[in-house]
Amino acid sequence: MLEKYQCYIVAVILAIILIVSVSVSLGDAAIMDEVAHIPSGYSYVKYQDFRLNPEHPPLLKDLAGIPLQFLNVTFPTDEKFWTTDANGQWEAGRRFLYFPGNDTEAIVFWSRFPIILIALALGFVIFKWAKELFGVKAGLLALTLYALDPNILGHNHYVTTDLGIAAFCVFAFYFFTKYLKNPNWKTIIFAGIFLGLAALAKYSSVLLFPIMGLSLILYALFRKEKLGFSFLGSGKIKRFWLQKLYFYIATFIVILAIHGLLIGIVYEFNLFKMPTEKIHQLIDTQLGGNTKQLVSPYLHKMADNSVLRPYSQYLIGFFMVFGRVAGGNTTYFFGEVTNQSFRAYFPMVFLIKEPLSILILLIFSIAIGLVMMLKNNLPDFPKKIWLNVKNYLSGNIAEFSMLSFIALYAYISITGNLNIGFRHLFPILPFMYILIAKEATVFGSRIAKNYRKYFWSIISILIFWLAAETAFAYPSYLAYFNQTVGGSKNGYKYVTDSNVDWGQDLKRLAKFVDDNNIQKIRVDYFGGGDVKHYLGDKATMWYSALGQEPGWYAISATFLQNSLYYKITEGTPDYEWLRERTPTADIGGSILIYKID
Repeated sequence: MLEKYQCYIVAVILAIILIVSVSVSLGDAAIMDEVAHIPSGYSYVKYQDFRLNPEHPPLLKDLAGIPLQFLNVTFPTDEKFWTTDANGQWEAGRRFLYFPGNDTEAIVFWSRFPIILIALALGFVIFKWAKELFGVKAGLLALTLYALDPNILGHNHYVTTDLGIAAFCVFAFYFFTKYLKNPNWKTIIFAGIFLGLAALAKYSSVLLFPIMGLSLILYALFRKEKLGFSFLGSGKIKRFWLQKLYFYIATFIVILAIHGLLIGIVYEFNLFKMPTEKIHQLIDTQLGGNTKQLVSPYLHKMADNSVLRPYSQYLIGFFMVFGRVAGGNTTYFFGEVTNQSFRAYFPMVFLIKEPLSILILLIFSIAIGLVMMLKNNLPDFPKKIWLNVKNYLSGNIAEFSMLSFIALYAYISITGNLNIGFRHLFPILPFMYILIAKEATVFGSRIAKNYRKYFWSIISILIFWLAAETAFAYPSYLAYFNQTVGGSKNGYKYVTDSNVDWGQDLKRLAKFVDDNNIQKIRVDYFGGGDVKHYLGDKATMWYSALGQEPGWYAISATFLQNSLYYKITEGTPDYEWLRERTPTADIGGSILIYKID
């Protein structure tokens, strides 16, 4: 029955994603990063000038900027953020989003719509890939997990790089593994294009290369089938492993060339009208430390070369991100605040933000996978171990690529210095959904028929639990936390920043103020929205050093917790007097409301 109605089921699930994403987007104010990304995307498409937000590749911002060309908006290019500043992205965002006469809500919504479409495309590819590898049931299960994960729904409409890089990593691996199994000009070209698009989405795409290289070498060594495509001539390539390796290396060079060419073309479009002196200004002002000393001379020379100019801009952004990651950030984590990284940060954030139903399925999948691995390898160990490895790599290269990427990405995240948010783990989530679906469906097909209905009943209960939890969390998906920490209302007690509070609830705060007839409220807001735009004269801007007065307070969770850091490092008063109180209310789990008598 699933096979018969699979198209209708997929269409319904994707429609649900679309409706929920649009609905949540309409209620969310501009978040922190969108202040920089939205005006940047508009300026790239309108002016072919890349001076704003150069630390991220342009693709996702370009897509966000296209619908804005059809709106009647003003972008004040005669102001300092554009004329003289180096990377005046934050002021550009504030002026563009809230410029008199500009429709803020229309700008924010339509810039987000292409990201929602990417989220839909990702859902479809997750289904398609899982179906091709493991069957229809696996495809539908993987898509369902993706569609119902509140963390995905919390981010899949923002003009940021997080959902986009997850999507393009999946697209790139999908076409890369197709190329490995069936190398021809079509798969080579598509693999190159999507690898290039991944590079144009976010710099973390560089982690694709070691996994693709490893997968290519191993598959070339252990592929059993003859190759029916010759790169330099006609005829079949023999099974001799060295010939196959040469062939794959040669064709992968073509993929890399397509990837590099696409980067150059897209960057050149975004740089076409940008004065060269602006590129030199970015090199001199946005790079620091040893990086600046080592690479700046070469970047200056590249910027003056018409062919290499786009690649100089790509490298400027890369080194800016490298410096940002190396420098770390102020992080609140389980009661501690520091600018140093926590090795336990991403594992713990994953465990408290992923729904328990998905965690149960993940634990089950890992257990089943380990049991099956031991079952296949323990007999006649170690005689058959090498044969089993060869057979696995030959027949399961897509699964191997997914597992390897998850392992590498997780390791880099855990050992890195940038503890900002769960969103940085998004590139591994689609692969996790697919692998969970694989283990569930394989196990379900192998157990005795008498027990299959009980097994799938348990899976159905877990899915129903996930759906119910996601429905109850609406619309505050960004601030979602599971029951291990007492749910979303307690999340800010453990982690902050984009895990819970990215400025998304400012519009809902304005509604709360109106509904409760509050005439004055002190606001300490962490985010991209303009407080006065939504609350007008009812808002008084506040911060912890101003102390305590009678009246209403609206304090962003990030500032509430991070004030402890500035007390420790600078000796300024913090919000201890608020942290000891139970909030009168909370707005979406991210803005805490207090009434002090």
